[in-house]
Amino acid sequence: MRQPSRHILSATLAACMLALAGCATPGAPVALETRSTQQLLEASTDADWRTPDPANLLYMDLDGGRVVIELAPAFAPEHVANIRTLARGGFWDGLSLYRSQDNFVVQFGDITEEGVPGRPIGSARASLPAEFDRAAADLAFHALPDADGWAARVGFVDGFPAARDDRRGNGRAWLAHCYGTLGAGRDMAPDSSNGTELYVVTGQSPRQLDRNITTVGRVLQGMELLSVLPRGTGPLGFYEDPSLRTPIRRIRLASDVPVGERTPLQVLRTDTPLFDAVVESRRNRRDDWYVQPAGHIDLCNISVPVRTPPSS
Repeated sequence: MRQPSRHILSATLAACMLALAGCATPGAPVALETRSTQQLLEASTDADWRTPDPANLLYMDLDGGRVVIELAPAFAPEHVANIRTLARGGFWDGLSLYRSQDNFVVQFGDITEEGVPGRPIGSARASLPAEFDRAAADLAFHALPDADGWAARVGFVDGFPAARDDRRGNGRAWLAHCYGTLGAGRDMAPDSSNGTELYVVTGQSPRQLDRNITTVGRVLQGMELLSVLPRGTGPLGFYEDPSLRTPIRRIRLASDVPVGERTPLQVLRTDTPLFDAVVESRRNRRDDWYVQPAGHIDLCNISVPVRTPPSS
């Protein structure tokens, strides 16, 4: 494991080579230019941003606004395919967010009493294999230098916080349970999820769930609509009073929404020198308020910036 001082030096040298921070001559003390995350983003170019595929975006429309979710077919292809089918069939339209557990998750789907048939799922599949992790060989894994308590390596894959384990030679990778992660609820059997019951992490990152539940995406915009929901008073945060549930107007794929009704968004690419500099600006805060740089950052403390395209 690298020591924190080496984390700082490595990131600093990389930033120097890329002219994203002040540099010193070899052997001399390193003098860093104070450059905030906002300043780095303001200096970004169009090449530093990507536009998500509308076929991988879910729009959850609530009375309070829209939650935009990016799906991750590279990690859970069968679940994502089923979620697309469910969305096209209007499965969640008129259902609700029926659980809000403090410092944990909100959950939505078709909650019914025991013995009462649930809503038909149309042409979607009722049973799917567990997709807790996948082979890492063909993923563009952009690793962080920071140590992690839950995995041998952590970093990002196409904007998604991810973890990787090569220690046993099997090269497996998975989406991490960070704030905003979307997962597929399951029962006791590992293969008991099919995407009809979904949850979003709204509390401290429950990384103990990694590789135990299929994770299928993350929220890009609208987390404030989920994180402020009143907490359920029943066990595990379920609402005992059905009137407290938050109704879902509808959930659609962005690709099925007329272009004029879509939410224009761009996401900062996580495989660029600029992103490395943004992470370093959060790892070691150098603005005047901070007395001591941390020298470390947790994977789930890195929020990937999202913006409205400048031309919109």
